[in-house]
Amino acid sequence: MPDSELEMDRAMGALVGGALGDALGMPTQLLSPGRIAELYGHVEDFVAPFADHPVSKGLPAGTITDDTEQALLLGRILVASGDRFEHARWVNALLDWEREVKARGSYDLLGPSTKRAIDAINKGVPAEDAGRSGDTNGAAMRIAPVGIMMPPEPLDALVDKVAETCRATHNTSIAIASAAAVAAAVSRGIAGGDWRAASDSAVVGARRGATHGYWVTGGDIAARIAWAQGLVRGKAPRDAVRVITDLVGTGVASQESVPAAFAVLEIAGGDAWQAAVISANLGGDTDTIGAIAAGMAGACTGLSRLPQDRIAALKGFDMSHVRALAADLVAARTSKGRPEQTGPGKDAAA
Repeated sequence: MPDSELEMDRAMGALVGGALGDALGMPTQLLSPGRIAELYGHVEDFVAPFADHPVSKGLPAGTITDDTEQALLLGRILVASGDRFEHARWVNALLDWEREVKARGSYDLLGPSTKRAIDAINKGVPAEDAGRSGDTNGAAMRIAPVGIMMPPEPLDALVDKVAETCRATHNTSIAIASAAAVAAAVSRGIAGGDWRAASDSAVVGARRGATHGYWVTGGDIAARIAWAQGLVRGKAPRDAVRVITDLVGTGVASQESVPAAFAVLEIAGGDAWQAAVISANLGGDTDTIGAIAAGMAGACTGLSRLPQDRIAALKGFDMSHVRALAADLVAARTSKGRPEQTGPGKDAAA
């Protein structure tokens, strides 16, 4: 496959893979593993949420949530902004998005860090200060477009772009490290790397990302990613899943859900649909963990290797719009210089 075709296939894989993980985890988010099993059995395909679900009630099976919608929104702002990210445009777009989803009757709104930051900005706080307490996973869940747009090298340029997009809402060392890890993994996948090379790049990206933003307390993201993957490596899937829920954690805190997503990637062996299935049954922030894990896996395999029947069953996801966005992001990436190709399994650490 020519480089341009590979990049486009993998860019679509990242965006569509993320949507699959998001939609599969939509009815199980916020629930315990036991409650998921009680309500749905073992989730292996799209299911509708139970009637009184706290945030997903009323949504049809296969519906995407805020994870995918905000990722696509960030992608459009990146394309529109050009080389200099426009914070005001981004914040206004998030506010418009929340008004729209409220009008649709959705309960899945802006996350805690984003909401706090936007409230502060509306009170006159500068963007670079508004996000100084944002340490949850909202930045990581929507960062895939940066990984598509930015080549893996030079790493500083990629991480700088990640930090720029985080500044208004998640301007902390933990959130930026988490988002940098995911963006670096996606970028390595777009460049031709497999999921192992992407994981290597993620650890290096997280270390670099941790030098940005306001320092906040919490476990080191790079160390926790490597630790989480090591915990599950070689274990039977059932035992590995228990390790994630018992030790790594599946909450909205970046230091739980982002390492959990990389552990899922390890268990799934880089298979995007398996990553989505594992995530949907974990409990906790299942849609976000699924979106991150399956999005990274999709970036490393491409759209052509994703389950087409499941893609066709997605709700609220316009493939033509997604394809146009992916093409714009790949064009921006190409304009920054074609990255060095990374072969399967090659150590991409820099």
